[in-house]
Amino acid sequence: MNLLSKFMSVGAATMLSRMLGFVREALIAAVLGVGPVSDAFYAAFRFPNLFRRLFAEGAFNAAFVPLFAKELEGNGAEGARRFSEEVFGILFSVLLILTIAMELAMPFLVRTIIAPGFADDPDKFALTVRLAIIMFPYLICMSLAAMMSGILNSLHKYFVAAIAPVFFNVILITILAAALYGGTPALSVADRMAWGVVAAGLLQLLIVAYAVRKAGLRIGLRRPRLTKSVKRLLWLALPAAITGGITQINLVIGQIIASSKDGAISVLQYADRVYQLPLGVVGIAVGVVLLPELARALKAGHGNQARTLQNRSVEFALFLTLPATAALLIISGPIVRLLYERGAFVAETTEIVGGVLAIFAIGLPAFVLIKVFTPGFFAREDTRTPMMFAGVSVVINIALALLLFPTMGERGIATAEICSGWTNATLLFLTLVRRRHWEFDSGTLTRVPRLVLAAGLMALGLYFTLPYAAPYLRPDTPLLAQLAAVLVLLSGSFVLYLAIAFGIGGADLAALKGGLKRKPRASG
Repeated sequence: MNLLSKFMSVGAATMLSRMLGFVREALIAAVLGVGPVSDAFYAAFRFPNLFRRLFAEGAFNAAFVPLFAKELEGNGAEGARRFSEEVFGILFSVLLILTIAMELAMPFLVRTIIAPGFADDPDKFALTVRLAIIMFPYLICMSLAAMMSGILNSLHKYFVAAIAPVFFNVILITILAAALYGGTPALSVADRMAWGVVAAGLLQLLIVAYAVRKAGLRIGLRRPRLTKSVKRLLWLALPAAITGGITQINLVIGQIIASSKDGAISVLQYADRVYQLPLGVVGIAVGVVLLPELARALKAGHGNQARTLQNRSVEFALFLTLPATAALLIISGPIVRLLYERGAFVAETTEIVGGVLAIFAIGLPAFVLIKVFTPGFFAREDTRTPMMFAGVSVVINIALALLLFPTMGERGIATAEICSGWTNATLLFLTLVRRRHWEFDSGTLTRVPRLVLAAGLMALGLYFTLPYAAPYLRPDTPLLAQLAAVLVLLSGSFVLYLAIAFGIGGADLAALKGGLKRKPRASG
């Protein structure tokens, strides 16, 4: 299976998960709307989710995968298994201690870090504390699941790890559908959702652990010991964890600032959910597959192959990301209305969320490119440089959010996040070029500008077509008519984009397929 097939496999599984995530968010919007209960749930869930990104996905995608690949190449399956057990023992012990400490300190954490703006509302504050205490053990399950996913990715088995999050959404959708049907009070729904999060985390861990065992690695629990390999992992993992969780860090910063305005946290969450679909399908798929493949190529000394993988990955990522950016910029309002505007989610909220989503769209290519650029550092066991750039982007995010929120509200926080994202992507790219770890070939240099042009023409086509579809996109239009109108707009504009992109040479499917085939090449 070549890398294009792997990108598509992971992307398809991620798309299914994100589509179910839309269903989940639409149900939350219908049941809870934008108010104190939804604010409390999202604030409480953001905290364990942040730690999951910091201590699990970021650290293991960046540090564990290259070291596991090195063990696998040098010492075979037995060495890789021994290394995995050493890491598992340390990780489980740290997570257990961290969870206990966080549970005990949760009231203080909510008051000072998670949502300081809730402190003036005793009921909202108490609800956030209770939900956070219930959900924090989710961190243990998902961190261990991330390690198992790292093992599967290193063994070039990507689909199971990508499909596991589907079950998270299935569980929460079931809870919300039952609540909507039975008219369950909002507070009870929030409690059930919190317990559902923990159950979903446990189920995902069981799924990926079973897949690792089926792949031939039986990971047991060892007494935690700081071996040489584990020390190397921890040295790489701390900056990698910060880098991998930078998006979540910025979201938490925005949440802290937004907590002073009622409903602002929910607005940002609803907009974030929509733009996370293309980011997940494209950016995460490319990042998950590219890191182990690039690490293996570099360890084997195939320099030309590594450069080709990077170039074709940029083309693939932008080929799918740019039209998504164009669509979200032009028809963010109709998309938000279709997905959310029902029940407690009113037309005024649609306008606010749509405006935030359009701003997020501008940053979408940056966040996808970050997923493409960071493996160039991580595969070389350099996790400190991306961490420093992530720190710069956080400073920019904080400064701009504080500056813009008083006058722009939620739009100010979104603007701060996209500016920090573009700064991070630019610093990563320029450093790779300066170190000669990235060299654009002639194909990429000619195709990328043409893809930008094709996406720009697609945006113009959508803009001038939108007035003709407006009668079918009004709030009083039946849901199926709105769905049909949005699908026609999206499919028609994407066909236009494809025609232009292929017509002017911005896309070359044969070159993409050929460049993404994993085969040995001479080092260069």
